[in-house]
Amino acid sequence: MEMRETEMGMVVVMVVALLIGIPSSTNADTDPTDVLDVLMGYGFLKWHFASTLNIMYTSLNSPQQLTNWKPNGGDPCGESWKGVTCSGPKVTEMDFSFNSLTDNLPQSFQSLMNINDMYLQNNQFTGTLDVLANLPLQNLNIENNHFTGWIPEQLKGINLKTSGNSFNSGPAPPPPPGTPPATRPPTTDLEVVVVVHPMMEEVEMEEANRKRSRKPATDIEKLDNQPFAPLASQEVQEVKPIQTSSATSTKAFETPAVINLRPPPADRHKSFDEDDVSAKPIVPPKKVNTSPINAKSYSVADLQIATDSFNVDNLIGEGSIGRVYRAQTDDGQVLAVKKINSSVLSNSEEFLDIVSEISSLHHPNITELVGYCSEHGQHLLVYEFHRNGSLHDFLHLSDEYSKPLTWNSRVKIALGTARALEYLHEVCSPSVIHKNFKSANILLDMELNPHLSDCGLASLVREPDQASGYSAPEVAMSGQYTIKSDLYSFGVVMLELLTGRKPFDSSRPRSEQSLVRWATPQLHDIDALSKMVDPALKGLYPVKSLSRFADVIALCVQPEPEFRPPMSEVVQALVRLVQRANMSKRTFGNETISRAESADGEDYTP
Repeated sequence: MEMRETEMGMVVVMVVALLIGIPSSTNADTDPTDVLDVLMGYGFLKWHFASTLNIMYTSLNSPQQLTNWKPNGGDPCGESWKGVTCSGPKVTEMDFSFNSLTDNLPQSFQSLMNINDMYLQNNQFTGTLDVLANLPLQNLNIENNHFTGWIPEQLKGINLKTSGNSFNSGPAPPPPPGTPPATRPPTTDLEVVVVVHPMMEEVEMEEANRKRSRKPATDIEKLDNQPFAPLASQEVQEVKPIQTSSATSTKAFETPAVINLRPPPADRHKSFDEDDVSAKPIVPPKKVNTSPINAKSYSVADLQIATDSFNVDNLIGEGSIGRVYRAQTDDGQVLAVKKINSSVLSNSEEFLDIVSEISSLHHPNITELVGYCSEHGQHLLVYEFHRNGSLHDFLHLSDEYSKPLTWNSRVKIALGTARALEYLHEVCSPSVIHKNFKSANILLDMELNPHLSDCGLASLVREPDQASGYSAPEVAMSGQYTIKSDLYSFGVVMLELLTGRKPFDSSRPRSEQSLVRWATPQLHDIDALSKMVDPALKGLYPVKSLSRFADVIALCVQPEPEFRPPMSEVVQALVRLVQRANMSKRTFGNETISRAESADGEDYTP
């Protein structure tokens, strides 16, 4: 729907009324000030207010343990969300203890400005406690997790329990120059004006996008004839902390020009705007490494022993960045060691910057960095090991002992890797480009869950291999690689899952050598689509699921990068594909088989 100027004005007036405290009627039990906290931290997205706890829930990958929680809407105080305690209308206590929750603490924790007590013990949380530093906590229990870094000074004066973690000892390093003070500044009138403004800008940008869009009718939002709800990862990307002084606030309201205040271009590019992100290549900023490295330091001698002096028998992979070896430590742990070629790495300082970035990436579908080695001119990365190898091997190196991937396994792999890219593109700040996305970098564990490898190594990938079949058209034409180029490569991997073919295969007839060129014209023809499906599936797949899968592929491999959807929409399309799967029948030979596709994407048994 289009938004006229008068309607825009009404929205702005309503938000200003909320912010300055004009009473409004509501039946919810949660204090409207919690909604205001969300407004101050996350802005207005897709015309609804994002709840802090909604964002928190989705940032934690929507754990089933948190009963009654919702990814959108709801009332945590009125609906008794698990672990949430309210005093009147305010959320004052959160108890996540003994829930096996993982990943870093979401940035949305910073908006819980009424919280007094927090219990996070006996989980598997990682990262630092920085997001809790400015909360009005009186009691905090974080025992038996995997937290690292330094304990913020602001938390040392409260009732704090920290045993069972890996905090650094000694004084914390000084903050980098230009870091704002740690204390939370008072809310000012200027903050109100600046918070309102991005909402107006969101309307303007959305309207402008509609007017210039040439996107065909097969938009990702039309795959199921239902609009997609915005994902929390997009909302997290909209965070724009506002810190001003009272003096600035007073001057701001002395001039009427303040209402037209535009954020500086640098701030606009921090939000997830399709034009800003997709049109400009991502260049990693040059910085001094001040972040702690949350990984173990190994010596060259340790890794030589573990790999039997990098014996060729332990070689499990090789690429443009370096070779990967299987390693086994003295305690029996099996790891993967990537030995980086000296030709792609200039110095040890650059390597430590890369290690610092990789060690901060934590997602269930991203290969976890265990350690590193920077010694005697050698640079090595140590990762967790996945015994099932890569998706490339599963699809293209089958032998008499191999079992082909079922359709549901393929959908699960596509969804998991999509979530990994969504995390890199839309949750990480700044966004992390992959630049080397291919089936050989998707590793599978024993349950066939995907784990994306080589994340954070984009600066070492000099020129993407044009002959591989994964490179987007704009990379070949201009050499510019963006987030949308990653998305194209993801579409190629989906084609591999669909057809079982390699992205480029010189052994095939000339018209079929390029998988994208051969397959794309057939994606919307159901008869042709059925003929191009991987023969290894033997017809065991739901036809509707196949068609929806092909629709997502078509959007990802569009030649124009600006028409490829954000990764979060791809994730949501695949989630809906799984959730809406139904009983299907397909006849082959003389036998009719009935089967169901499960809601969680687990394999069905024909």
